[in-house]
Amino acid sequence: MKKSTLACAAIWGQRFVPQEEDFNIIDIHQHTNYAGRSHEELLTHQRAMGVKHTILLPAGTPSFGASTHFGKSNGLQVNSTGNDVCMEIAGRYPGEFYFGANEVPDLQGADKEIEKYLKKGAKAIGELKFGVKADGKPMERIYRLAEAYNVPVLLHWQFGMYTYGYEDFHKILQKFPKVNFIGHAQSWWANIDKNHNDQSVLYPRGKVTPGGITDRLLADYPNMFADMSAGSGLSALTRDEEHARGFLVRHQDKLLYGSDCDDRTGTGNGCTGIQAIQKIKELSPDLAVVRKILHGNAAKLFRI
Repeated sequence: MKKSTLACAAIWGQRFVPQEEDFNIIDIHQHTNYAGRSHEELLTHQRAMGVKHTILLPAGTPSFGASTHFGKSNGLQVNSTGNDVCMEIAGRYPGEFYFGANEVPDLQGADKEIEKYLKKGAKAIGELKFGVKADGKPMERIYRLAEAYNVPVLLHWQFGMYTYGYEDFHKILQKFPKVNFIGHAQSWWANIDKNHNDQSVLYPRGKVTPGGITDRLLADYPNMFADMSAGSGLSALTRDEEHARGFLVRHQDKLLYGSDCDDRTGTGNGCTGIQAIQKIKELSPDLAVVRKILHGNAAKLFRI
């Protein structure tokens, strides 16, 4: 038995016998040049975590309007590079890396720029991390592209900063029922809790009461999915593990593993990506749920 298999068995005890497929992890959320990380370090990080397929999410064109907070949010606020670099890396490692398509939504020709890369094989649109209204015309043009090319849209929800109008997003889900949307980031995960009333609190702690906005969107809309990446996703698993166990079961067909981690090694306490993998394995009731979250759901949604 391989070392990774032994480690997995140690986490789950003797109830389950992991198969080779259980280590074919799909990471739906990574970036090139993340906080200055080199391409070689990115490769090391992903392989150390046991990731078989990675989707690289590009930034939009550097611009200096309100939607990028006058330049503050360029590079997705982490110095991430754009469409051309993500596509180039994916071309260098075919089958291991894939690329998304992105652009600042309210720039002239944004939809044409995104479509250019969709035609070249982009697997998703995003990460859409801009100071714009989720139901505004620029974003709706992007949703129509997603519908036309049958790719999901990944949205960064952060109160007061990125993607405004979370409380009314159900209207977009109803308006675009053929578009698959993926929720991500602080406000998305804070709102698993029915009692999350202060939206300015981005990393709430303590017990979770089921029935928050996020919980309801996942339950009520077939076209809503969740990206479990970053510190916000990890926090949703660790702040109330009893709730997390039920949440993983309840939404097992809607949850997608992502790392969104700028760590260099893919190991240890500094890497939220590997911590999330371990926590998903620990809190899931069986291998069937783990398989869905770590690769099965993403394989279907992104057609990998």
